[in-house]
Formats: sequence, C-alpha cells, structure tokens
Amino acid sequence: MLKATLRGFLAHKGRLLLSALAVLLSVAFVTGSLIFSDTVSRTFDRLFASTAADVTVSPKEDLDEAVPSGRTATLPAALAERVRQIDGVAAARADVEVSGLTVVDEANEPVGPTTGAPTLGNAWNPNERSPVKLTSGHAPRGPAEALLDSETAGRKDVRIGDTLTVIAPPGSFQVRVVGIVTFTTTNPGSALIYFDTPTAQTKLLGRPGTATAIAVDAAEGVGDDRLKQRVADALGPHTYDFRTAGEQAESDVEQLGGFLDVIKYVMLGFAGIAVLVGVFLIVNTFSMLIAQRTRELGLLRALGADRRQVRNSVLTEALLLGLVGSTLGLAAGIGLAAGLIGLMGLLGMNIDADEMEIGWVTPVAAYVVGLGVTFVAAYLPARRAAGVSPMAALSDAEVAGVGRPLRVRAVAGAVVGVAGAAALAGCAVSRQTSSAASLLGLGVVLTLIATVIAGPLLVRPVIRVLGGAFPALFGPVGRMSQRNALRNPRRTGATAAALMVGIALVGGMSVASESMTASFDRQIDKTLGADFVVQNSNFQTFPREVTEKVRGTEGVGLVVRGRFTPVAVRLPDGDRVETTAAGYDPRLDEVANITYARGDSAAALASGHLAMDRDFARDHGVRVGSTLPIRFPAGRSAELTVGALTDQDSAEGFGTQGGLFFGMGTLERYAPGGQDSALYVNAAPGTGDGELRANLEETLEPYPQVQVRDLADYKQLVRDQIAVLLYLVYALLGLAIIIAVLGVVNTLALSVVERTREIGLLRAIGLARRQLRRMIRLESVVIAVFGAVLGLVLGLVWGVCTQQVLALQGMTALAIPWLTIVLVVVGSAVVGVVAALLPALRASRMNVLAAIAHE
Repeated sequence: MLKATLRGFLAHKGRLLLSALAVLLSVAFVTGSLIFSDTVSRTFDRLFASTAADVTVSPKEDLDEAVPSGRTATLPAALAERVRQIDGVAAARADVEVSGLTVVDEANEPVGPTTGAPTLGNAWNPNERSPVKLTSGHAPRGPAEALLDSETAGRKDVRIGDTLTVIAPPGSFQVRVVGIVTFTTTNPGSALIYFDTPTAQTKLLGRPGTATAIAVDAAEGVGDDRLKQRVADALGPHTYDFRTAGEQAESDVEQLGGFLDVIKYVMLGFAGIAVLVGVFLIVNTFSMLIAQRTRELGLLRALGADRRQVRNSVLTEALLLGLVGSTLGLAAGIGLAAGLIGLMGLLGMNIDADEMEIGWVTPVAAYVVGLGVTFVAAYLPARRAAGVSPMAALSDAEVAGVGRPLRVRAVAGAVVGVAGAAALAGCAVSRQTSSAASLLGLGVVLTLIATVIAGPLLVRPVIRVLGGAFPALFGPVGRMSQRNALRNPRRTGATAAALMVGIALVGGMSVASESMTASFDRQIDKTLGADFVVQNSNFQTFPREVTEKVRGTEGVGLVVRGRFTPVAVRLPDGDRVETTAAGYDPRLDEVANITYARGDSAAALASGHLAMDRDFARDHGVRVGSTLPIRFPAGRSAELTVGALTDQDSAEGFGTQGGLFFGMGTLERYAPGGQDSALYVNAAPGTGDGELRANLEETLEPYPQVQVRDLADYKQLVRDQIAVLLYLVYALLGLAIIIAVLGVVNTLALSVVERTREIGLLRAIGLARRQLRRMIRLESVVIAVFGAVLGLVLGLVWGVCTQQVLALQGMTALAIPWLTIVLVVVGSAVVGVVAALLPALRASRMNVLAAIAHE
C-alpha cells in the first residue's frame, strides 16, 4: 500500500501542484512573520542592551499618553552630582533626549524621516555605550552648533557647514552642522541631532539645569540590581523611576512592540486567509482525485485492501503534499522575511539580514500549519475514499458526490445558520459595545460556516438565474456550460467558497468603512464650526510659537486652542479610569457646536470644572455637581466639579473614553508644559475664507509639519485614515483571489481530465475548438460570479451588523458602497475568465480519437 501510495502521489504530482501552492502561501506568511518579528526583536534587544546605562533614573510617570500632549517630563540635572557620591557609582551623567522635533534645511524642506519615525534631539555626551560615534567634524560648542547622523545627512544631502532650523517645543532656532555622527548599532529609523548640554537644556527643554534622565555606570564588581537599590535608597524610592539596564531595555522594546505587533498580526492575518481559502482548494482537489480514481480504489479493495488502508493511503498522499508545501513555504517565508527587512531598510530602519533570527518555533510552526492544513482538508475525502466498494472496479462508477442527496447538509446548514442569524440579531439589538462585538464575531463565524455547508444547496437555484441568459446568448455552448456548473453542486460550491471568503471580508469591511466615513462626515458637519483648523500632519503637537504666529496673522478674528493631557479619574462607583482629557479656550461655542444634556460650555470651561459624556457619567454614577478626584501627570492631583454633561455623538471628545474636557486655565494649572494639538480659527469680519487661508499658509510656511485645513480638508483627512484599513482589506482580498484562482484552475483542470471522453465525443460530433474554450470559460465565469454573489450577500449582512456596533460609539450613519459592489461582480467575471484560460486551452488541444478512447 505504501508503494502504491507513493506511485499514485508521483503520478498525480501535476494535479497536486496548485494545492501545494496554497499550502506554500499559508506557511510562507506564518514563517515570514515569525522570522521578521524575531529578527527585529533580537536586533533591538541587542541595541537597547548595549546602549542602556547600568541604572537609569527618570521622572516618575504613572499615566500613559494615548494622545500626544507635547509635554516632556524632566528632573534636575544636578541630581547627577548627588548620584556620583553614592557608593558603587563609577560615573553619572545628565541626559537630554526630546522627541517630536522638526528640523528643516535652508530650502525649508524637512530633514527628518517621513515614515513616522521621530526626529530626536539629544545632548552630546559621548561614552562607550553611545549608539553613535563622531566620524567627521568636531563636537558642538555653543548654541549655534549641532551634529547630525550620517544616514539623515546622506538621505537629505546635508553637509558640514549647512544651516538647519530646529523647531522645538520652546521655539525655533538655527544651528550650523559642525560634525557628522555614524551609528555603531542598528538605526531604528530615527533622525538624530546633537547639541552641547547647555543648548539642549535651554533650547529643547526650555529650562536650564534640567534633564530627561540620569545615566549611571556601575563601579567594577557592583551588580545592576544592587546599584539600583543603593541609588533608590539615596534619592528616595518613590521620587523617581529606577531601572537597571535589563529593565530599561525591556521598557524600550515594549514601546517598540506596538509597531512590531502591527506587522506581525497583519502578516498572520494574511496567513489565516491563505489557510482558510487553501482548505477549500485542498478539499476540492482530493475530492475530485478520489472521484476520478474510483475504479483504482475499487481494484485495491478487490485485491484485499481494507477501508483503513485506503483511508490511510489518501491521508499519506495529503501529508506528502503538506510536507512538500511546508518545506517550500519555509524557504519562501525566509525570502519574505528578507524582503521585509530590505523594505525596512528603504524606510530607514537598517537591520542586517545576515543576522536573521530563525528560532526553533519557526520550522515547527511551518510544518504544524502545512501538515495540519492538508490533513484536516483531506480527512473527509479520505473517508469517502474508504467507502468505495470493490464492485466499483468492475464497472464505470459514477463520480462520487454526484446525485447524492444533500439532506444532511441542509439540516446542518440550517441549524448553524439559525444560530449565526440569532447571534447577528442579538448584535444588532445589543446596547453594550463589548457584548455586541462578541455576538458579531460569533455570528460572522457561524454564518460563514453555514454558507459553506449549505453552499451546494444554493448552486442550482442561483446558477440557473446567473446563467439563465447563456442559452440565448451563446446557444448550445451556453446551455452546456450552465449544466456543467450544475452537474456537481458540491464541487461548484466548494470551488466558489474560496472566492466567497475574500469577497465577504471585503464586502463587510467596505460597508463598515463607508459607514464610518459617512458618520465622521456627518459628525464633522454637525460639530465643527470653525472656518479653519491648524493641525500637525500626523496629529502631533506643535510649539507655542505657532499659536502666536497664527494669532498675529492678518485676517484672524478668533483662535481657540485645543490641547490634550493624560488623566486618571476616580469615579463614584469605585472605578479608576485612565483616559485622555482635552483643554479648550473660552468662546469654544463659536468654533464647535456641542450638544449638552446638562449645563453649557460656560459651566464646562469654568475654573475647577469639567465636562463629561452623559453615557459614561450614567454608567459610573456621576451627576452634574459631582466632585471627582483627578490625577494629572507628574503626580499633580485635583478635585474637579462636573459642570456639564455632553452628548458624545456631537461632543468634541475625539473618541476618548469619557469625553472629558475642561478649560485651558484648568489644564495649564494642573498639567503645565504641554503643547497645542489644534487651533480652531475664525476669520475676522470682512475677511474672506480664501484670503484668510492664503494668509495662514504664508504665516505657517516656516513650519512644514503644520497644515491649514477647512471642513472639506478635515473630512478628507479622516477618510485617508480609514482608507489605510481598507487598503489592508483589499490586500487580503488580493491574496484570497490568487488562491481562489488557483482553486478554479485546479477544479477546471481536473474537470477536463474527468470529462476527457465526453469532450472527445463533443469534438467528434462537430464542437469547434473555439466553442469548447468558450464553454469552459463560461462555466468558470458562472462559478466565480456565484461565489461573488454569496460573498457579497454575506459581506453586506456582516457590514450592516458591524455598523450597528459602531453606532454604539456614535457612528450612526449606514452607507452601502454600491460602486464597490458592482466592481466586485465585474471583477469576479474577469477572475473566472482568467482562471479558465489554461484549462480551456488544454481541453481544446486534446486529440479527438485519444479522448474518445480514454478510460
């Protein structure tokens, strides 16, 4: 049996190649994501471990910034002198590092990276742990000199002697480049600019004698943990944060982890789609191979093979397929990881591909995924093969699955479908976001399973409609193509299911994204009353001098500042909620239309008061007049009175939990040092919008990171943010379509082999080669469009239910992207034509006599 299995596998290797491609893609994305994330993590582990001081003393921060506030936490630089006196300290230095700078050249073009990585300003304190070394020029001396890293200098053609303008939180200043530093470790993609320590303190932090951290080197023989304890005891364990080199490196890696997780989970999403769609392809392939080998399997049974041996023979073939696909997928995954590393290099993150990290988990995951997918997909066809009777060898057996009743599928599909529909209905009527999202996920999974199970039941009624015009348009060829698609509902359903999954995903996400866009448009129209909004391009903060410049611009009548800060709120029900609060200037009502359930803007912005979303307040037992303990950054605390409750649908809460905001005076009192995130600007009487915009753009020309936006621009900004998610979904669809095309090609190719004698007879009675190719193309098109129709119906249902979940967060508009739907249907027909090209060509080239004689 083993020998017969191996011979059978090699005899059908051409037919199994396309299924192996599905396994290859699945494994490649899994292994590529693991190798890439492991390599980057290991690279940065080494970077942070080699550059971190033995002990780092930093300001104590217990609030996370979900939205940038522009505040830089500091401590006294003189602390370094105290630390030097502690037993076991070899050296201590005051470090200054400020992120979010903007540096422009003499042509007013940004010098920093455009990929989202920060531009970092630092004090020049060279030591053996520095990530850079001075390779040309000299160290900075005085407030007009600076060093720039070599990669930024090379990318932006900056040379020693050039003048740069640094836009820092305290204000802008010019420096001359006097030296170039080169990275001795991996460059995480940032641009680095160095100043002498007094300049960094005054120009970057705005306060002489301050620092962002104290770096401590241990004396020989003193361990990091022991030194950390001594420093903490000397300075007070609750006054600052103390981290050893290992703890600091771990903290740095955690900050980078979000970026790595995005890439990892995106790639695993691609792998999941490849696995799911690949399962349909493999099931279909093995089902058809077994149908074609009915006589062969019957002979094996007649020669003495029992059911278990036949089943194991088919499963062995599947495992061989999985083994080949996993091995090739592992190799492809290594190539994919190398490609991603190269892409990161183009974006400024230089990782050495020679140090690629391939842990033991990666090959194990590759073979578990590859072998697992093929084994699971081939199990049902293997059981069907084991049921072939020995009598099948004595006659032309009917193709397995044709004509068998679909009652079991009907019952199972109905049960699962009802459960899925109930979950989606529960999602639609739920009033809690968490429970609605859980029901949505359950409903999506169950309805997808139900559609896959019941798909063959839908083949005949749907394809009769989709192909109803074929006989009139294409005559007998059209009639035969329609009947070929109807011949085996199981096969047609499984083939279309691969395409259905991708299109359902895109349909659902398209409805959700279109609804989000429409909701944001409606909310912006309803809430934004300013003529213009001045904002950073990536929602970062900007220096206060920008605000002063805008206020002094000709034609400006009113400027209302918007600023954020992290806070922790202790609520009456005992919950402690960390969120982001906003601060606004008075006259907020003139630039924003806020709907209040209780109170008004005057009460909300009064000193010592705040506003809160009414639903959040109701859930936690808060009322107007309630006094709430609020914790601000740097350990500052206050008790603020709830002055107003807002309707979150229209409040300027920017989606933060609780929708908290208060007056700018309250914010500056308890969270000083922050920067503005937005300026809401109205024109002075007699100044037109076009004139004001031109004036503002001229004023802000020296600040390329800041843009002027009107209502339409603001809407487009939101659309662009949502489009990023949609592009990812389209990429997933592209992958699903690639595998679905492989599935249609495989099905048609095997179908051509199965119908060799039939095709020969058709050719013998006068069917032309061109007509034969057309018949197969039409069959492919109707199968592809059938899959698209199922996917769109499923996706629309998912999208509508997703919008109901979003409605609980204030996004109440429902929008259907009809153009996308039309394009998907047309695209599916094109997919069908493309998938049929090779099988149709092969069928048309058959020798007529050989085909008629085919057994």
